[in-house]
Amino acid sequence: MLIVADENIPLLDEFFQGFGEIRRVPGRAIDRATVEQADVLLVRSVTNVNRALLEGSSVKFVGTCTIGTDHLDLDYFQQAGIHWSSAPGCNARGVVDYVLGSLHTLAEIEGADPAQRTYGIVGAGEVGGRLLKVLKGLGWKVLVCDPPRQIAEDADYVSLDQIIEQCDVISLHTPLIKSGNGATWRLFDHERLRRLKPGTWLINASRGPVVHNAALREVLLEREDLQAVLDVWEGEPEVDVDLADLCVLATPHIAGYSLDGKQRGTAQIYQALCAYLGQAPGIALSDLLPPPWLAEVQLHASTDPAWALATLCRSVYDPRRDDADFRRSLVGTVQEQRKAFDLLRKHYPERREIDGLKVRINGESPVLSNIARALGAEVV
Repeated sequence: MLIVADENIPLLDEFFQGFGEIRRVPGRAIDRATVEQADVLLVRSVTNVNRALLEGSSVKFVGTCTIGTDHLDLDYFQQAGIHWSSAPGCNARGVVDYVLGSLHTLAEIEGADPAQRTYGIVGAGEVGGRLLKVLKGLGWKVLVCDPPRQIAEDADYVSLDQIIEQCDVISLHTPLIKSGNGATWRLFDHERLRRLKPGTWLINASRGPVVHNAALREVLLEREDLQAVLDVWEGEPEVDVDLADLCVLATPHIAGYSLDGKQRGTAQIYQALCAYLGQAPGIALSDLLPPPWLAEVQLHASTDPAWALATLCRSVYDPRRDDADFRRSLVGTVQEQRKAFDLLRKHYPERREIDGLKVRINGESPVLSNIARALGAEVV
């Protein structure tokens, strides 16, 4: 069996060497010639897998080690009898950590109390749902917009207009859907961006085209009261440098790049391939994940709760380093910037998730215990 795989997928040998030959290729360089003789194709979101790529090849299984599927032509897969699998939720915890770290950075810059804001989550899937659980656990006010889920689940959701009118923090976690009633392509266009409440914080860690980048640039120039955090961009790996300059935080599509999330994505596709081949999985991710560098945080029971919350979030992830690294890369020619974007992702430093953190509280403090548990940490 020949497996063609994006070279940046972690643990390829550990999970897949038992199936046959693994041929590693840069994700953006995977083409028809690369996959012609392949039986299995393993990709990330940077590779568009469609008829143009696969027609005439021997590929029968496509696995994307990512949460999204907008880069896969699922209609063609069905027509061609190609089995496929994604890794839903694999990096959801990492994205939540990114949002929490960004919120506390914004709060520090503006001298604001994040607990006093009204939060709007657009998209209540794996990421949005987990973020909702954390924010509600902290006792913060949260509204959620997800029209497809509202119809299917009859849940207590609100409209996008209500999010825009009532929320002063909006975090986007939708898939990219280009057409139809549930389209999210440029969901936040000129008109919606201009209607944001004064002082709104807008965070996009979903897909770049969910926000009209040129429109956002114009609105940020018009309204200095708005604050934007962007991890995803229209036209990646090419980035609107002028827009990045206007953002409080700008990062190169790394919100979900925790070590746990990346390796979890590989593990999920390994399990899916085993199921496709009718084999029992023989490898567990828990046997491969290294112990976290920061195993435990100790807090005194008298610690200020707001300080404790910010410290716990930032002990796991502080977006300011990624922001600084990204801004340093936005120089030179467009081609050099594109290359730097991919290199920052390829050589991303190890980062762990907050639900692997243990918190020890010296003394009794139900408030601090609740904060730690709401974040997903273990109180010991």
